[in-house]
This record gives sequence, C-alpha cells and structure tokens, in this order.
Amino acid sequence: MIIDIPEDKEPIGYVWGEMVPGIGPAAATFSMAVYEHTTLGLREFEAARLRIAQINGCLFCLDWRTDRGGEKVEDGFDAAVAEWRTADVFDERTRLAAEYAERYALDHHGLDGEFWGRMVHAYTQAEIVELTMCLGSWLAFGRLNHVLGIDAVCVLPGH
Repeated sequence: MIIDIPEDKEPIGYVWGEMVPGIGPAAATFSMAVYEHTTLGLREFEAARLRIAQINGCLFCLDWRTDRGGEKVEDGFDAAVAEWRTADVFDERTRLAAEYAERYALDHHGLDGEFWGRMVHAYTQAEIVELTMCLGSWLAFGRLNHVLGIDAVCVLPGH
C-alpha cells in the first residue's frame, strides 16, 4: 500500500472519506448509487461488475458479491464471467453485460455498430446508460483502490 493509513482507521473509509473531503464523499455517494438505485437484473449487474473487477485486479471487488434481499449469484459465477464467451450459464443480457464490461475497459474505441445493434436489441436506452455509468464507477474506483493498494487490506473476512 502506498498510502499511510493510521492504525485506528479503516482504509477505505479513511482514503475515500477523510483524505480528500471535497471529493471522496461525492465519489462514495456515486459508488453506492449504482448499487442502491440500479434497475438492472442481479446476474447482468454482477457479470459486468465482476468482469471489471477481474480486469482491474481489485482484490476487494473480486471478493465482493452484491446481495439483493438475501439473493446473490451462485458459487462459480465469477469463473463463468471470466469465460463469458463460452459459459453456458448466461442468457443474452448477462453475456452482453460481461462483453460490454470487457470492451469498455480494454477497447472502448472498438465498440462498433454490430455490438451496439446487439445491445439495443437486448437493453433499453436507459439501461445502456445505466450500465455504462456502473461500468465507469467500477472501472475508476476499483482501479483507484488497486493502484493505491487499499484493496489488499480490505479483502472480505474469510478470504
């Protein structure tokens, strides 16, 4: 970790909340909004989120599973996301969410008409905007946590 965290402070809360009080809380609010206000289905949401986490290498994000009223994706879902092209457990929307996440993170200039044709067939325009905002949040903040090294000290208990 390249940031010095006082011993009595929780790393994510300290970095995001106390170190840059004019920016951090606003970033945290945006980060939480994608979980609290999403209209996307859990599987497509998690497929996109996990694919970004895999690309970013954020340990905390890789460990996290979104919980919606006690429902989470099944064990092994993360492995299927890593193999989204051939995984047989995805419907069209879930596979597209993983694909979009990967292309957004690695080749956003390569998002072509063929891809967008598939997206607008499967998602509404509002859902595309929402998913894009979610991807931006996860890409930026997962990388922030990983680059600063705070992801390694915030891994969920038991992992």
